[in-house]
Amino acid sequence: MEEKIKEIIEDIRPYLNNDGGDIEFIKYEDNYVFVKMYGACSHCGYIDFTLNDNLLELIKEQVPEVKGIINVEI
Repeated sequence: MEEKIKEIIEDIRPYLNNDGGDIEFIKYEDNYVFVKMYGACSHCGYIDFTLNDNLLELIKEQVPEVKGIINVEI
């Protein structure tokens, strides 16, 4: 499952890069995906939309066990 999640994140990375942002997979634990948003994405007003409406839906299509995505501050 973790590898599939990483693949999905890598697939959306170019789109985030085009907007001046980036995303890093941190871990998958207790059915939650932990990521770190960088650059323009880290303080964008649409960060919740990007994570919960876009990325989460993409991940859940292939890994339905995922309950949510958490952006961590490191």
